Amino acid sequence: MLDQVFPALIQNAALLLAMAFIYDVTTTRYRLKQPGLPMQLSIGIALGLLGIIIMLSPWRYVPGIVFDTRSVLLGISGLFFGVAPTAMAMAMTAAFRLFQGGAAAWTGVAVILSTGAIGLVWQQHRRRPLKDLTWKELYLFGFLVHLDMLAMMLTLPWNTARQVLAQISLPVLTIYPLATALLGLLMVNRLRREDFITRLQAGEEQLRLALTAANQGLYDLNVQTGEATVSPEYATMLQYDPDEFHETNAKWIERLHPADRESVAAAYRDYIAGKTPEYRVEFRQQTKAGEWKWILSRGKVVECDSAGRPLRMLGTHTDITARKQAEEALEESEKRFRSLFEDVPNIAVQGYDRQRRVVFWNTASERLYGFSREEALGQHLEELIIPPEMRDGVIEAINSWLNQGIAIPAGELVLQKKGGQPVNVFSSHVMQLNIHGEAEMYCVDIDLTERKRSEAERDKLQAQLLQSQKMELVGRLAGGVAHDFNNMLQTIIGYSDLALAQIEAASPVHDGLLEIRKAAMRSADLTRQLLAFARKQAVSPKILDLNDTVAGMLKMLQRLIGEDIDLAWVPGHSLWPVKIDPSQLDQILANLAVNARDAIADTGKITIETENISLNAAYCADHPETIPGEYVQLVVSDNGCGMDKETLAQIFEPFFTTKTQGKGTGLGLATVYGIVRQNNGFVNVYSEPGQGTTFRIYLPSFANEMVSAEIRREEEARGGTETVLVVEDDAAILNLGTTILQRLGYTVLAANTPMAALELATEYAGEIDLLITDVVMPEMNGRELVQRLSALRPAMHCLYMSGYTANVIAHHGVLDPGIHFIQKPFSIDDLARSVRETLRDEKKNP
Repeated sequence: MLDQVFPALIQNAALLLAMAFIYDVTTTRYRLKQPGLPMQLSIGIALGLLGIIIMLSPWRYVPGIVFDTRSVLLGISGLFFGVAPTAMAMAMTAAFRLFQGGAAAWTGVAVILSTGAIGLVWQQHRRRPLKDLTWKELYLFGFLVHLDMLAMMLTLPWNTARQVLAQISLPVLTIYPLATALLGLLMVNRLRREDFITRLQAGEEQLRLALTAANQGLYDLNVQTGEATVSPEYATMLQYDPDEFHETNAKWIERLHPADRESVAAAYRDYIAGKTPEYRVEFRQQTKAGEWKWILSRGKVVECDSAGRPLRMLGTHTDITARKQAEEALEESEKRFRSLFEDVPNIAVQGYDRQRRVVFWNTASERLYGFSREEALGQHLEELIIPPEMRDGVIEAINSWLNQGIAIPAGELVLQKKGGQPVNVFSSHVMQLNIHGEAEMYCVDIDLTERKRSEAERDKLQAQLLQSQKMELVGRLAGGVAHDFNNMLQTIIGYSDLALAQIEAASPVHDGLLEIRKAAMRSADLTRQLLAFARKQAVSPKILDLNDTVAGMLKMLQRLIGEDIDLAWVPGHSLWPVKIDPSQLDQILANLAVNARDAIADTGKITIETENISLNAAYCADHPETIPGEYVQLVVSDNGCGMDKETLAQIFEPFFTTKTQGKGTGLGLATVYGIVRQNNGFVNVYSEPGQGTTFRIYLPSFANEMVSAEIRREEEARGGTETVLVVEDDAAILNLGTTILQRLGYTVLAANTPMAALELATEYAGEIDLLITDVVMPEMNGRELVQRLSALRPAMHCLYMSGYTANVIAHHGVLDPGIHFIQKPFSIDDLARSVRETLRDEKKNP
């Protein structure tokens, strides 16, 4: 009986942990904020659904008495989520258990209520934060929860309770406390990460707001070398890209206004020499666009050597341009220097009377707004440069200034040029009395077009950086779990295949095994999609004719989208070859076809096109991800519902989906994006609501290379009689591989370490036709093992296997051309085909 209990409970626990992991990832952004009651109840419903899912895959002791990991889920729910979510989860799972019925239904309800209550009580009486929970405490908590669970068995009839406790006590106390601790550690890790992110974001936001509000940049100067480290605000203040800006003392002096250079340099030298007690100086500095900004510079020496010579100086640069401009405008208006205004090239000055008619219009205003002096004089302000939607507000503000003394503050405005084109300006205003004692308003406008352009470019670069960081985060997450997860899935899939091969289809066990295998394969697909998005999927790219490959997929795509949707195929002529793994191309087409299918309500049409295309530098300048060159374009379009701009901006985000729950993982288009980028291509998308969607995929041309021989997507899986040496440090996978190969007819030599493999190869008297080895192992890796064995068995073929990500495998040289490799998890048929393909290859020991 124990040999049935342990695997069943372990599988149920693994299902719980997998579901909890997916739940944790998908709900992180909601749990970063304190949830209200509606959100708590939503979380409770989600937890209840998780409980119901794991209750659908129990271990059945006898009809009516079942065991699963709901006790783990509810105990952790009470401990981490609180009263409302746990109460909702307990209510849902208790109701479902009563719905299932059976002799132990009320016992199951008692387990549900007691385990959830233990979690709540533990949370209430714990003094320290939950993020400080340790492995030992979580294991103790799980042990006590499941002692309570076993105690609840006493509510059954005595003979039944005694038999049940005799059978399940050891498995329950062995597996469930460990599962509780693992799930608890997942939650603790998430709490710690959320706490860290919250504190980090708060600190960054406070600093950013402080610097932005003060319009300041920071610098850290090495006095001896002249090298300086500056904050992003320092660089953007001067209209430079922070990622490209490198400050030195010499470059700083070079950017100073010639009239300020000597006095500022002297002030700096005097402070460093100790002649002045503080460093505080105002100067003009040239921006990247050639404009001059007024800067207030403060600094303080914070580190000296043993002789008292300054080593390090910290300080701030504050943009005081607006203040200086206001001061200059006031001074000029008081002195009535109209002639001076005419000679200032970058400041547009206009004068208006009480009726808002132009009385002064300098040359800079002509350049800025496009009206000549003759055209402007006598015209009303609002008819010249004020956009229609602002006119009423401007007239009211001017009247309030003239009649009530409420001044118009200086600031940024969007006005209009001749012809209606918008122009960004910084505008300040002064009121003057003319020689007749009549009030006149003078406006001093500075063109901000170049600064706004630089700010937009900065924002665009910041958005690209954020997207890159998101991809890296998902890549690290996927890479971190891929190896162990693939090994576990390998065991599940392999033994499911072996069991299915021995059980008739009519057996009641057959369907259950088939469902286990399907769930494992879906999990493997999910891992592959994550790795594809993160560009860490192990691939074998080949030179392909895109037309031939797409044509071979058409029947499968038609079955995928259904008969109500037409599939049109428009192949391009004389198509250049491309280089990509055929399975990745299948993923691209399948994901885009499914996405198009789901966008079509009833009947519709999906069109697939190919075309050669050359991209020039002008096109690439408007599309930062692209590189000039020759590409093959793959276009997939539909006449479905289309997307709005907000949706379009997020379609390649992992886990983003507009589909209802259970109908999409949010990884399909993210996978497409990851595959295309992994193959040095790029994707453009066009869509409007009600107008359908068009995906344009550009893959680099390999026009000078020969198309690979036709790729066989399916080949009959068969065995053989050769001798195979299998090397794998995971005992479960080693036993599985040995069993599969023996059933395929091979003679198998099994080794759990590379040294054991070397001993077997030395001592075995017969021929060893094939070596199947893991890539990453203790003692030595698979590539090193092959090099050692090649001296002993030069005629031996080699097949590598691994569950690691592509970058780890490539590090060991296993993805080089000509090397045979199979990615875990694989099926019996996959292994059988790979073994025959490797044995047919004339090359040995790559």
